[in-house]
Amino acid sequence: MGLIDKIFGKKETEESQNPSLWKKLTSTDQINVIKDLSKDKKIIIFKHSTRCGISGMVWRQFQSKVEDREDVLYFYVDILAHRDVSDALMHEFQVIHQSPQLIILDNELVVSHASHSAINAIDF
Repeated sequence: MGLIDKIFGKKETEESQNPSLWKKLTSTDQINVIKDLSKDKKIIIFKHSTRCGISGMVWRQFQSKVEDREDVLYFYVDILAHRDVSDALMHEFQVIHQSPQLIILDNELVVSHASHSAINAIDF
């Protein structure tokens, strides 16, 4: 990894994510599905810009907190590829768009959200 990548973060790819934990949000139709799922499990949504060094750094830091849990489902939105999904999340849950951003749903409601370095301070 080069010096620039070490400082600003290497571009994240889907291969760097744990596919068994993270499900991609690629369609606005999935929002109603995750709302329904939140009745039984906590939903973690990470909104990420794959071109932003800060977003990449926060993503990597957050990954160290993520563990396979029966009570949590993890979702990921690439806001560059799926800005419509990011916008729909903003409107549905009344959370102003930021990137990176973490949104936590429980029983169809946003119980916590944060952006940038504040993401890693959230307990879930």
